[in-house]
Amino acid sequence: MQTILGSGGAIGIELAKALKAYTNKIRLVSRNPQKVNETDEVFPADLLDYVAVGEAIKGSTIVYVTVGFPYNLKIWQQSWPKFTKNVIDACIEHNCKLVFFDNIYMYDLNHLNGMTEETPINPPSRKGKIRAEIADMIMAPVKEGKLQALIARSADFYGPGIKNTSMLTETVFKPFSNKKKANWMAALNFKHSFTYTPDAGKATALLGNSEKAYNQVWHLPTAENPYTGREWIETIAKEMGTKPKVQIATRLIVKFLGLFIPVMREMPEMMYQYDRDYVFNSTKFTDCFDFKVTPYLEGIREIINSDYKK
Repeated sequence: MQTILGSGGAIGIELAKALKAYTNKIRLVSRNPQKVNETDEVFPADLLDYVAVGEAIKGSTIVYVTVGFPYNLKIWQQSWPKFTKNVIDACIEHNCKLVFFDNIYMYDLNHLNGMTEETPINPPSRKGKIRAEIADMIMAPVKEGKLQALIARSADFYGPGIKNTSMLTETVFKPFSNKKKANWMAALNFKHSFTYTPDAGKATALLGNSEKAYNQVWHLPTAENPYTGREWIETIAKEMGTKPKVQIATRLIVKFLGLFIPVMREMPEMMYQYDRDYVFNSTKFTDCFDFKVTPYLEGIREIINSDYKK
């Protein structure tokens, strides 16, 4: 049995699809889980309840964490450390391997151009401090030999079928589909990597089912040579058959947009990711595994064909 905690989000769904290549025994866990594959087992659970987490993962060989708590600092502070402790303790108790899907918020803001698994940990935001804390929580029992685990990190992500959790969808694809201006934070002239969600799902499944991948951090496969903000805008506009109109979202505008777009409400402290080059390096993964990374243009076209073709 391979179990996904937080199975209903963009990554959890793609991961469930990808795991079919390895097993027919897949358990999907969330408050209201829904099958992705016909043979999936669904298990409703409150993931902040230790007993429920233990019951959810019992009998599993591998536990994947793709939980996405609401993008709110207070909720993160209350939920992430508690949830992570529950999962670690339950995995140790039930002898499960742990695969934790992560982001890059803990990285030093002065080292975002060419991020690798060795990039210095120095979180510049309150959300980043939480991510650094839970990564330390996971790796501590790994170093003690009590737990087999790996951390799979993604850049900001984009992909088909994402609802409310992709900056690129909310600020570019959706406005263009409604004949409105795109919004881009801070500045247009900096490069910005995005990880394609189907690639992230396939790669996370591959890591989980590779014995050599454990007890370390991996960057999930992400296309090289990312577009600048302006190039993202122009490319998406061209593919959608619209004009590349854009307004730069200053801190004030971002706060205003947060009144209407939930994911934007807590973005002011994260704007540093857009006022410098944000380039994600995944060569450790691509050097180790035979994997075709989706080019940006192909990913853009897949999103348009999936979500915006009438």
